[in-house]
Amino acid sequence: MTGQNTSGWSPMEYKVIVEPREVEKKTKGGLILADETVEKDEFRRQEGILVAVSPMAFTFPEWPEDVPKPKTGDRVMFSKFSADTFVGKDGKDYWIMKDTSIMAIEES
Repeated sequence: MTGQNTSGWSPMEYKVIVEPREVEKKTKGGLILADETVEKDEFRRQEGILVAVSPMAFTFPEWPEDVPKPKTGDRVMFSKFSADTFVGKDGKDYWIMKDTSIMAIEES
């Protein structure tokens, strides 16, 4: 994951685009996971790299001054079932969601 927007789309209003975390198809020990297990993990994944932020995202007036705003390249965690999926022009899967669906930024 690069954090650069190669999807070919720009979010509007208060939306952001996230490149979701890749779901492992093998265990650390090298066992290949069953398709059903991989599908469940894909459905449950809740983190990824923020690749695009609309100009209006994260601008609501109540934003505390001492809290950093998420920016492109950040690894973020978001609410389950809060995004719509799409395939970018680069062939990768992306999720588009409201800025308020971002729940956390990974600390460095």
